[in-house]
Amino acid sequence: MMNRIKKLVNMAIALGASEAEVYGSVGRNVTVETQHGDIGFAEESMSEGLGIRVIADGAIGYSSSNDPAKYEEAVRAAIACARSRGKDPNLKGLPHPRPYRNVYGIYDREVDEIKLDRCMDIAAGMVEEAKKDRAASVTFGKFSSIVSETMIVNSNGVEVEDKETMVYGYIDVIIKEGDNVSTAFEYDVSRALNLDFSTIGSKASGLARRSLNAEPVESHVTDVLLGPYAFADIIESTLLFSVNSESVQKGRSGLAEKIGQKIAAEGLTIIDDGLLESGLGSSRSDDEGTPSQETVIVNDGILESFLYDNYTAGKENRESTGNGIRNSYTMTPKVGPRNIRFEYPRCDVINETDKGIYVNSIIGAHTANPITGDFSVECRNAFTVEGGALGRPIKSMMISGNIFDLLSRVDGMSREEKVIGAIISPTVKIKGMRITPGA
Repeated sequence: MMNRIKKLVNMAIALGASEAEVYGSVGRNVTVETQHGDIGFAEESMSEGLGIRVIADGAIGYSSSNDPAKYEEAVRAAIACARSRGKDPNLKGLPHPRPYRNVYGIYDREVDEIKLDRCMDIAAGMVEEAKKDRAASVTFGKFSSIVSETMIVNSNGVEVEDKETMVYGYIDVIIKEGDNVSTAFEYDVSRALNLDFSTIGSKASGLARRSLNAEPVESHVTDVLLGPYAFADIIESTLLFSVNSESVQKGRSGLAEKIGQKIAAEGLTIIDDGLLESGLGSSRSDDEGTPSQETVIVNDGILESFLYDNYTAGKENRESTGNGIRNSYTMTPKVGPRNIRFEYPRCDVINETDKGIYVNSIIGAHTANPITGDFSVECRNAFTVEGGALGRPIKSMMISGNIFDLLSRVDGMSREEKVIGAIISPTVKIKGMRITPGA
């Protein structure tokens, strides 16, 4: 496929493009879904496709295809698309070659060779563990194994290839005992088959069990411990939008004029790390061939950098931070995070909290105002914290606030972390948040 990609790049230049890029993707996906505790869907699929991006007459054109017989047609379509558009004065061209660093832990041969029947066994094992609590019903479960190989070649000399693997499992359960009903979910993901996926089921049913007989809560201000799911959801819906250079350049970020200013608690550093070992967003390059790197977004509470792809970096005559991301070969690159990680003194935040509230997950983070950073969310599987331990389950509760105020109130982070999409999230203690009863 690499030879075919190089020929298509040369073809685009021969047809009049000033610059050309081909992004190729080959993948294998095994997916097993359970419904009401039984295997309901199992599929193994293969995919292959190319995305062709060209610059012609000062504009970008793009086309894609999953049919090898139509790849040359896609090149012509991309050039026609560019020529139908007006010249873009902000367009500085496609990436140029730069040295690539090695990245480790993103490929596992065992995942590459896994068979459908083993995936079904793993999914069934998650369900079996969840149903050891006889009152638990598994409403939905999923296990997936993904192998993908990407190739990027452009006419400026960029040529990079990566092969990656990923497995993940998810279980959603409900427990009913008389009039008491509770639900919970659990999820885990890895680059390798190094997880005990059966524990996903036991953790989900255990959390649902612990959430039974929940009690109402009154409005008050208290310390709040945001579990990995809750903290990651808030960060994704607010901060990551604000540090996206496209948002900044379009005047949609509350951080637009705050480089060099304090926006978070002293001692808190936030890094986007495209080279993190075994990171879900790690690879030798981003999705347009810019070498991956470590970008410090917040350093000791001070805003230090935004995230850039090649286009937004060109608008400011600076280098891309390696954050050009595409969800598939059918899409052009957009600014996105790689692996967001946090540096802050670590401790056992629950054990060191005398009184507060623990929130496992939230609903409604997508309704946050990404420009101002304001949010108001419903809490799911929340508990009181009393004397350094989880106490009574809370029936229904809301928390609201502002992400920048929240970051300034960080007062502790757990040693344990969980990968939630592009975010490596600990449990985070926030001083003095207002909580209110839910609807």
